[in-house]
Amino acid sequence: MKKSNKKPKQAKKQIKANQQATGAETSRRDFLRLSRNGLIGVGAVGGIGWWAVSGVRATAAEHDLSRIGRGRPAVVQVHDPQCAQCTALQRNTRRALRCYDDDDFVYLVASIKTEAGQMFASRFGVPHVTLMLFDGLGELEQVLNGVRDRDQLKPHFTTLIETV
Repeated sequence: MKKSNKKPKQAKKQIKANQQATGAETSRRDFLRLSRNGLIGVGAVGGIGWWAVSGVRATAAEHDLSRIGRGRPAVVQVHDPQCAQCTALQRNTRRALRCYDDDDFVYLVASIKTEAGQMFASRFGVPHVTLMLFDGLGELEQVLNGVRDRDQLKPHFTTLIETV
């Protein structure tokens, strides 16, 4: 009969209880487990931080209305973040713009909750739930009022590209 090296469960519990009571040093296995979990945590926090920072940068770039007229056609949405129709128009506009190359258009948002967005909307006399299409020189080509789906927006965007 082969001799077993296993300690009875009672003995394992006794050893673990003694280590906890005396504050004995952690074993190598405990240290490696702690290191692994720490690295996973650092990676998760870093990934979330990177995602948040890139999202903030993209949002800031979308709200920079000075990018109109810098050689690329611009699609500017006059937007109220609390308006369901504005959110639907924004979603449909983004979907329509995915059909084009990134360098075909500049997509911008003029939020009426900001001073710059309010001034922009009042300068052109447009309400929220509006898309404004500018050519590469910054000349207003077309104003689209109301919610439109992706298939309704694409012909307008194609026409805007062709005018450049």
